[in-house]
Amino acid sequence: MARAPCWALGWLLLACLLLRPLAVMSVDVGSESMKIAIVKPGVPMEIVLNKESRRKTPVAVALKENERLFGDSALGMSIRTPKVAFRYFQDLLGKQINNPQVALYRTRFPEHELVEDEKRQTVIFKLSQTVQYSPEEMLGMVLNYSRGLAEEFAEQPIKDAVITVPAYFNQAERRAVLHAARMADLKVLQLINDNTAVALNYGVFRRKDINATAQNIMFYDMGAGSTVCTIVTYQTVKTKDSGTQPQLQIQGIGFDRTLGGIEMELRLRDYLAKLFNDQHPSKDVRKNPRAMAKLLKEANRLKTVLSANADHVAQIEGLLDDIDFKAKVSRQEFEDLCSDLFQRVPGPVQQALSSAEMKLDGIDQVILVGGATRVPKVQEVLLKAVGKEELGKNINADEAAAMGAVYQAAALSKAFKVKPFVVRDAAMFPIQVEFTREVEEDDKSKSLKHNKRILFQRMAPYPQRKVITFNRYTDDFEFYVNYGDLSFLNQDDLRIFGSLNLTTVRLKGVGDSFKKHSDYESKGIKAHFNMDESGVLSLDRVESVFETLVEDKLEEESTLTTSCLHAEFSWKYVDAFLQFCPADMPKISYLLGQSLVTRSFEFSCIRNIFQAIIGTQCKSVCLAEILSCLLQDPKENKETTKEEEPSKSSGASTATKTEEEKKIKAPKKQKLVHEITMELDVNDVPDLLEDELKSSMKKLQDLTVRDLEKQEREKSANSLESFIFETQDKLYQEEYQFVSTEEEREEISKKLSEASNWMEEEGYAAATKELKDKLAELKKLCRNLFFRVEERRKWPERLAALESLLNHSNIFLKGARMIPESDQIFTEVELGTLEKAINETMMWKNETLAEQKKLSPAEKPVLLSKDIELKIAALDREVQYLLNKAKFAKPKSKKEKNATKPDSGKNATATSESESTIPPTEGKQEGKEWVGTEEPPTAEKAPGGEPQSDSGGYMFDQWSRT
Repeated sequence: MARAPCWALGWLLLACLLLRPLAVMSVDVGSESMKIAIVKPGVPMEIVLNKESRRKTPVAVALKENERLFGDSALGMSIRTPKVAFRYFQDLLGKQINNPQVALYRTRFPEHELVEDEKRQTVIFKLSQTVQYSPEEMLGMVLNYSRGLAEEFAEQPIKDAVITVPAYFNQAERRAVLHAARMADLKVLQLINDNTAVALNYGVFRRKDINATAQNIMFYDMGAGSTVCTIVTYQTVKTKDSGTQPQLQIQGIGFDRTLGGIEMELRLRDYLAKLFNDQHPSKDVRKNPRAMAKLLKEANRLKTVLSANADHVAQIEGLLDDIDFKAKVSRQEFEDLCSDLFQRVPGPVQQALSSAEMKLDGIDQVILVGGATRVPKVQEVLLKAVGKEELGKNINADEAAAMGAVYQAAALSKAFKVKPFVVRDAAMFPIQVEFTREVEEDDKSKSLKHNKRILFQRMAPYPQRKVITFNRYTDDFEFYVNYGDLSFLNQDDLRIFGSLNLTTVRLKGVGDSFKKHSDYESKGIKAHFNMDESGVLSLDRVESVFETLVEDKLEEESTLTTSCLHAEFSWKYVDAFLQFCPADMPKISYLLGQSLVTRSFEFSCIRNIFQAIIGTQCKSVCLAEILSCLLQDPKENKETTKEEEPSKSSGASTATKTEEEKKIKAPKKQKLVHEITMELDVNDVPDLLEDELKSSMKKLQDLTVRDLEKQEREKSANSLESFIFETQDKLYQEEYQFVSTEEEREEISKKLSEASNWMEEEGYAAATKELKDKLAELKKLCRNLFFRVEERRKWPERLAALESLLNHSNIFLKGARMIPESDQIFTEVELGTLEKAINETMMWKNETLAEQKKLSPAEKPVLLSKDIELKIAALDREVQYLLNKAKFAKPKSKKEKNATKPDSGKNATATSESESTIPPTEGKQEGKEWVGTEEPPTAEKAPGGEPQSDSGGYMFDQWSRT
């Protein structure tokens, strides 16, 4: 009985594990398209296919009045209605309205109206006076859509994800991505830099090639929107937990925010627009957003084709005012259009080498990543810049980041166990702490001095924690967290970068902490910073730290003094003390409060103190010893212990101890930590408030619910239309006309026509429930007709099976009755049961068929396919029972009839056979329980020569059927 709760708890835990979603996903959100990968039990790493069975999905959202489209559908909408289709909005994340990137977006996509968020000074897409969305909400929609694709592919819910971001994303941009993920109700395990994800994917599949010798690989990633060059060092390192494991370390990064495939396509688009205007001087295609969207799509195709061909013909039907456009474009023309872009190709390489403090000679291999690196001119210029014989193309340029990110997701998830791979990422932008304090000059005049302390250097590895100590402050003050030296960025990059000031931190309570602990020596104000796995910086806490010297009282060497060392605190000893010593509760409460506040659970002697107190039955003298032990420093306790051990092992008798042997311990340092209240003001891009986040989450959830309801309604409408069309066609088919009357068909046809007219006139605005009810009404009307048709379709096959079984059963029964009595293995009861079943089945078949023939085909049939199946199963069960018995039956032993001949050999044989026969137990079968592994009783003769009664066979019959 006591084990029942344990079993119940076990089942509950098992149910929780089964219901817990185990799959994790990664989303590589590129400028133009995204790739999604999953890991689930039984599926190591796999790219998710979208609804069009493609491995990558366009990052596009189309927002019409009552419709929302994603992926290829939204891309198609960008041509028909460009104003409602949004792309490349990731460039606006974490940007204020006056950012040059916003101005560039307006130039590229003039059809969208961008307005300012008055609270945050960021960007908002304005669709109408009442409908507007931020870039974070747009990205949240895309992330939610990606999770839907992943869940459909994985066939289970997914909550955890790793999301890729460009390595050059600053703090504001990274926080914006985290806000978008929260709006999508995704738990972000990590924001991983896309170049780091690519490097991880490369290393995971080349684990055997990594050794103690460092290998430097350069990844050159040119995508649709930007270019990033990364230098990565691979080598094995020793870890504390897993031994020697491979490691990748980001050494250097260079980037160009605006160098990518989209800029090449825009150049081609404008060139094609110029050709069209030259062909038709009276027209200006640039003023038509739809025509420009068509040209941009054709430019994308043209760029891809020209990567493999010297020239190609661009053509668009009905580009403007039903005018077709056709023009031949050569690769040379394309390269001339983008000549200044190709000159920027080596820039990220030089930046990466500079940040890594390396030379090209130290690079072992250069590997291409990203779709835009397929442009031949890009490869030509890059190959010349790096001075290598060839460029590495041994990695999937499109999917490497998604696969590396999903490996990291599996490593971070508790549901999977993967081989360790140490990843040491690096922060691109240095961060420093700045503060101003008053100083006294030599002439005793006072002035303000501005100080800067580096918190994270450029290319500093993360995750990492840092502590900054302020030693000269005794009152409330403020300091600033800003970016450090960004001189490695050009002026354009600096303007796009945005604010160089991150946070203003105001500290409250510093002066109060000094007044409260005036007797203590200040060790400074310590600010604890943390840059997490996502590269996001946070200020965890600020503390005011003090120290003082405390002299320990004289104490005799006792069980209490020696046992209070090297122990751990446990609340059960507090409870025990209070039970034994209720009178001393106020005193011990005060002592505990002092120790826990001042020592923060750092003292290890408390447990044994209470043991000693309990042992002395709560004598008041122990309270002094408690206080003495609590005020000791743990480190000094250990030293004291080491010094005392030789005296214990010296074997000196306690009877010879005198007062001179009492030890006076040196003063101990007591540390006290006082937490300081801090107020943070974000200076770059204000974070979304909690209410604003919840409001955005609700907005996106409402859109999702609306989409699901719309899909359900469309499904219901399609089902109703299909049923009407198919049923109208069936009414003219011969098999349906045979089992129905003219009146019945006319009634059904009339109802179908009414439903069809209703769909054309009112159905387009009908609710989902109304459509389902209409379909249910029509199905009910046609149910009997469809039932009769279906039954007649099944009759031939079912009746043939029944007839075949009857024939075989009769043959089997005749054969069984022809077995000689001496060899018979079946009882008369068994054979009679089979014969009865055959006769009853035959009679049922003949009577039911005769009755069915009397009925009209339009009437409800009495011959039902399910009844035929039941009869077949019942008869087959009887036959199978006898077949199984025959299969396992053993041949009976034969007694030698001629025993009068004096043949010793034969007599010996007969005796041997007789002795090997085991006769059944007489009269004792009623109480025996037969199991499947035992031999059932048979109708053999008893030793007395009388045949055994049929009760043995009947017993076997009951045993087998049970």
